[in-house]
Amino acid sequence: MMLVEDLKSLFLKHKESGLNHRYITNTHIEPLLKRLGHSFPVEVIGTSVLNRPIYGIKVGSGEKRILVWSQMHGNESTTTKALFDLFNTFLGSEALVAPILKACTLYIIPILNPDGAHVYTRVNANRVDLNRDAQALTQPESKVLRAAFKTFKPHYCYNLHGQRTIFSAGNTNKPATISFLSPAQDKACTITPNRKVAMELIAAMNAVLQAVIPNQVGVYDDAFNLNCVGDTFQSEHVPTILFEAGHFNNDYARDKTRELIYMAYLVSLDYIAKNDVSGQHYEPYFTIPENEKLFFDILIKNVKQKINDQEQVVDVGILYQETLVDGQILFVPNIERIERLEGYYGHRTIDAGYQEVLDADGQPVKVNNENVFVMMNNEKISLLPKYYV
Repeated sequence: MMLVEDLKSLFLKHKESGLNHRYITNTHIEPLLKRLGHSFPVEVIGTSVLNRPIYGIKVGSGEKRILVWSQMHGNESTTTKALFDLFNTFLGSEALVAPILKACTLYIIPILNPDGAHVYTRVNANRVDLNRDAQALTQPESKVLRAAFKTFKPHYCYNLHGQRTIFSAGNTNKPATISFLSPAQDKACTITPNRKVAMELIAAMNAVLQAVIPNQVGVYDDAFNLNCVGDTFQSEHVPTILFEAGHFNNDYARDKTRELIYMAYLVSLDYIAKNDVSGQHYEPYFTIPENEKLFFDILIKNVKQKINDQEQVVDVGILYQETLVDGQILFVPNIERIERLEGYYGHRTIDAGYQEVLDADGQPVKVNNENVFVMMNNEKISLLPKYYV
């Protein structure tokens, strides 16, 4: 198994400097694909609703085939950044990754939903969630992925996503920085042989990640939905892994998470390259806690507020709304809940000390208000992520 220090060293050496922050589109990756095309075949495998190209890249020459796709949801870009870090690593003729290229062939779709990526939305230009279109195949992007699956005939599938900051790794104050799932393939959520293979690979990745982000890896509920791509491919007996890039402390640009996803890619690919993955070692998967929704971006505790003419002590839960403005993603603080929020956590916690919390107009804050700052005890407190300040 690859060592953590080796993985960190490879990432620092091969991190793609041309991709940063959260807004990643075809415009950002196309110059990189041109450079990549000198070493690995790059092709247009279809077009989106708005006729943007969807690219496919073939890497490696081995018999073990892995199909990988990212940005099925256009605003989930961290896994795409890490793919280009991975491409750079393969281009670098590193001895550590040579076994992967020899044993495996990867077919990678870096942005499946280029229209959604362009406007930074989850859905495509027809406002369809492609991850609920696996059976109906109503959208051109869904058909492109299905055609790649049928043509390439993968032995493994990597379904790459990003998750919101709300998730905790179990019922804890630890964020789910990375999450995984071996999707169900029937309503009974049967632990089938190919699910065990996916679970074994997830267990291998978790073993390494725990050394870097202890207790910050989660898994999703495996409730079955055949309209989801992962469930569909799993039901066709191809071991499929859902990757979810989540939140690390103050990492709203998702740079640390990018490194962790990169590490997960290499660990799993190295494991596939060097082992006959039978699913025999699947049981550690069940030690990974299931995600819960216990986090706010900001939690203001012990706020004095009048409710129905009575003074009460409440907490204020704030989540950032991600907004695309002039090619940049801005994080707009929005008040989600005002009540006692026992059992919830904040990525940033502020103790109001039983004082009132006021908005820019000097009025008590309200649910659904957007507030760049609040006033407490005559002090102006910014609610923006720290790297804005």
